[in-house]
Amino acid sequence: MKPARTAPYESLFSLAAALSLPLLAPCAMADFIDDSKARIEMRNHYINRDFRQDNAPQSKAEEWAQGFTARVESGFTDGTFGFGLDALAELGLKLDSSADRRGTGLLPFGPNSHEPADEFSELGLTAKLRVSKSVLKLGTLQPMLPVVTYNDTRLLGSTFEGGLLSSQEISDLTLNAGRLTRANLRDSSSNDDIGYGAASSDHFDFAGGTYAFSPQLNLSYYYGKLEQIYRQQFVGLVHTQPLGNGFNLRSDIRYFDSRGDGAERAGRIDNRNFNSMFTVAHGAHKVSASYQQLSGDSAFAFLNGGDPYVVNLVTYNTYTRADEDSWQLRYDYDFAAQGIPGLTFMTRYTDGNHVKAGSVDNGRERERDTDLSYVIQSGVFKNVSLRWRNVTFRSGNGLTTDLDENRLIVGYTLTLW
Repeated sequence: MKPARTAPYESLFSLAAALSLPLLAPCAMADFIDDSKARIEMRNHYINRDFRQDNAPQSKAEEWAQGFTARVESGFTDGTFGFGLDALAELGLKLDSSADRRGTGLLPFGPNSHEPADEFSELGLTAKLRVSKSVLKLGTLQPMLPVVTYNDTRLLGSTFEGGLLSSQEISDLTLNAGRLTRANLRDSSSNDDIGYGAASSDHFDFAGGTYAFSPQLNLSYYYGKLEQIYRQQFVGLVHTQPLGNGFNLRSDIRYFDSRGDGAERAGRIDNRNFNSMFTVAHGAHKVSASYQQLSGDSAFAFLNGGDPYVVNLVTYNTYTRADEDSWQLRYDYDFAAQGIPGLTFMTRYTDGNHVKAGSVDNGRERERDTDLSYVIQSGVFKNVSLRWRNVTFRSGNGLTTDLDENRLIVGYTLTLW
C-alpha cells in the first residue's frame, strides 16, 4: 500500500471549513440540519463461481460476506454561499471464505497467503459549497458520468477522492467538471493513486455536460484525461419516442474516442468504441437489443475502481477487448401485471467476436444472465430485497476461463432520518 499524500483539495477543504465556521450562526444552520438525511444500506452477498475447465488454476471461487454503507448528507447553510458536509462509512465483513476459494471481488486477500481479510472498511468526508445553482464538492466522491462511473456490483461501492463542480445555471443544461487523484476499490481499505491497469497517474481531469433539447431528447459530451496515460472523448444521445398503442421506444447511442497521453505509461492507447441500445416497452414487458463495436489497436480504457460506460457491461464481462464486436438481446418482465408487485425477471444473452488479446487474434466470448428479484411489500420485512442471479460464461480460442456462477443478494436500506 502506498503512503497517503496530501492532495490539493485537502488544503481547500481545510480553508473552506476555517472560513465558514464563524459564519454558521444558529439561524444559518437551520437548513443545514433540517434538510439533512441519513441511511444505512445493508447488503448480504453470496457468490459461487465454478470454473468449468480441468486445467483452471482454481476449481472454484466461493465467498459470503456482509456489507454496511452508512450515508449522512447535510443540507446547506442559508445565505449566498451555502456550506454542507457529507459522510460515507463502509464496512465489509467476511462470513465464509478461504485461500483456495477467494477472488470473487467480495473480499480483499493477502498477496502471498491469499487469505481473505476478515474485514475491510473506509471512511470518507465531502465538503459542499453551493452558489446559486452550482455545487462544488471536495473529498470522497462516487461519480456517475460517462468518463468515470464508480463500481457498485459487489459488497461495497468504490470511491474516488477529488473535486467535482456541477452546475445547472443555464436552463436544460447540466455541466460537470473536476479532478480525481485517488481511488478506493470495491474490495479495498486503501486509497491508491488513480490509474488504469498497472499504471498510475497524478490525476484524472474531466469536463462535459448534457443538454436536454426536449423531455424526450438529450445530447451529452464529455472529455477526460488521465495524465500521462490516456485521453478520451465521449458523445452520447438518448431519445424516447411513443410508438402508439402503449408501445414506447428508447434509443441510447454512445461513442468514445480514446488515445494515449504524454508518456503513455500503460502502453499505447488507441480505441474507438461505438455503442447502441434500443428498448421497446409495452406494459410489463421490455425487449432490448444492443450492439457494441470496438476498433483500434488497444482495449477500451477506463479508470481502476470504475466501470466502463458501455451498453454491453453485463454481470461478469464488459466486452471491451481490442477489436471486439458484441451484440445483446434482453427481456424484462414486471410481475405486478400478474398481481405480484415487487417481483421482476430479467434474462439476456451477449455474444462477442473478433477479440484480440495476447496471442489470441480472433477470440469469442459469450454470456447468459438471468435475474429473479423480489422486494417484500409488507410486514416486518417490508422493503427487504431478494435477488438470485445466474451466470453462464463461455469463451473460445483459449481466450479465458469458462465458468458457471450463482449469486444470492439480500439488501435493505434503513432510513435513520
